[in-house]
Amino acid sequence: MTDLRLSYQTIEFGKTDIHICTLRDKQEFQDPTGIAQRLGISSATWPLFGVVWPSSLVLAHYICDYDTNSKRILEVGCGMALSSLLLNNQHADITATDYHPEVQKFLQRNTTLNEDNDICFERTDWINQTDTLGKFDLIIGSDLLYEDEHINLLSEFIVRHAMPTCEVIIVDPGRGRKSKLSTQMIKFGFSSNHAKPEHTDYLKDKFKGHILTFKR
Repeated sequence: MTDLRLSYQTIEFGKTDIHICTLRDKQEFQDPTGIAQRLGISSATWPLFGVVWPSSLVLAHYICDYDTNSKRILEVGCGMALSSLLLNNQHADITATDYHPEVQKFLQRNTTLNEDNDICFERTDWINQTDTLGKFDLIIGSDLLYEDEHINLLSEFIVRHAMPTCEVIIVDPGRGRKSKLSTQMIKFGFSSNHAKPEHTDYLKDKFKGHILTFKR
């Protein structure tokens, strides 16, 4: 098995530069002890955590000027955690979570690259009801709904970790499940709004998705 090939890039948010190390491409794979396999992560899906997706860029640009104030914030399914890195650089109270066993290693590497303080992280899946994450005022995520079963899992995970007054921001690239997620969130007492991002000139291609906002 060859070593992973990595890529380094700097992503600009106005006058803020976020330096990030990612997998070089979606063909990388390294699971010598079978940890990912035991977690049900196949070789085909293994590298998906390790690149910066368009939805992740949309979320980070959207959250860049968001008034986080004293909010406790959770990034769900963070992957390369671009938004978490940006918010951490802005000294926001950010916690990141993901199921992939390599995410924390990259998060620590990238936090060090940006010379910032460590980001709170917990590896867990959405079905786990015994994690120690706690409750949050703002929950964010991008490109999370790959399968229909993810709708209930994600909505229930969000509700378990949402403060009584909470906002949820999910960037969906257009996989056809946003309305179903909205239906579930409304059942849990949230209002729902779908909007196109205003500016996406930082993307190579036209963004077909939406920013989903839920509030209660």
